[in-house]
Amino acid sequence: MGATAGARARGITDIDEPAGSAARSAGVPASAELRLPARPESAATARAWTRELLQQHWLLPPRLTDDAVLLVSELTGNVIQHTGAEFLGLRIRRRRGWIRAEVRDPSRALPCLLPIRGLETSGHGLFLVDAIADRWGVDLLPRGKCTWFEMRVTGRRTG
Repeated sequence: MGATAGARARGITDIDEPAGSAARSAGVPASAELRLPARPESAATARAWTRELLQQHWLLPPRLTDDAVLLVSELTGNVIQHTGAEFLGLRIRRRRGWIRAEVRDPSRALPCLLPIRGLETSGHGLFLVDAIADRWGVDLLPRGKCTWFEMRVTGRRTG
């Protein structure tokens, strides 16, 4: 099984790569999606999938990968903990110099960026997204919302 076929088997699909681009000819998709049940164990699946996509397929630097995995985990956890959704969607896209992660759910309730108080062990998700991502936001959809973040890509992994 080739790299592209293996990637598709793991939910990494080529959905918006421009025809004839170097990345497409190398079999590396510019966008990948995953649908997960909104259960606590899905956060680990989302983390592993994101890490594989960014490190193994897109060859992004370890620090960027670690930060993106953390933020995907936080947004996924928010859906699982606060929306009552049965499923969530995770999509990660790349374009020259940027990656964008989107977590979709059927709730139209907007997430809130709350200040961190004392030694609280929860409620840090959007605080981390705001502190680490270059940009982030929420788009209301006809049936739910998409919470997203973008991070600038400054290099590729070496060795």
